[in-house]
Amino acid sequence: MAHKTVGILIFPDVEVLDFCGPYEVFATTRLDEARQVAAFRVLLVAEQEGTIAARGGMRVLPDVTLANCPPLDILVVPGGWGVRAVLHNQSLLDWLAAQGAQVETLTSVCTGSMLLGKVGLLNGRSATTHYTTLDWMAESYPQVKVVRDQHVVEDGRIVTSAGISAGIDMALRVVARTVGTDVARATARHMEYPYPTDNGRRV
Repeated sequence: MAHKTVGILIFPDVEVLDFCGPYEVFATTRLDEARQVAAFRVLLVAEQEGTIAARGGMRVLPDVTLANCPPLDILVVPGGWGVRAVLHNQSLLDWLAAQGAQVETLTSVCTGSMLLGKVGLLNGRSATTHYTTLDWMAESYPQVKVVRDQHVVEDGRIVTSAGISAGIDMALRVVARTVGTDVARATARHMEYPYPTDNGRRV
């Protein structure tokens, strides 16, 4: 039985690697080297049933909707061009505010942090986003301490990351927080991905 339930929000024009990178990390993680016991149950969550067209035209089917999403332990909020529409989608923002307030670990990738900021979940906290969005975040959310020199920013139960590929490093950080560094390192090794040791911004 999976250790924790991870929900990954998807929406039209979501950036592919923003959600697929963390998905791969969480889905790959096993609690032992034999890889027999899954550490996480991973669900794609969308506003409604039906196909979602991600950035570049990739078509994805969600597992659950906002209405029937089960309780989550971890929520991943990706970014992408579609964030601009979500910023004006009140029903989705209301769901995000409610879920974000109750999950054990709340995360974002890239411009997904703009959605967390929109619903006040980053007020009084440190956070980051895609390097092209740092000024937008600072101007939009003056109560957020925008971190410009780190790849992944942890502030209590909230973990935000820089752009796109940074979601992989963010997810590995969450794996380490949740089930231990040894398991996180084994996950990176299985993915043939270098385990992140330098948290400096790469761009």
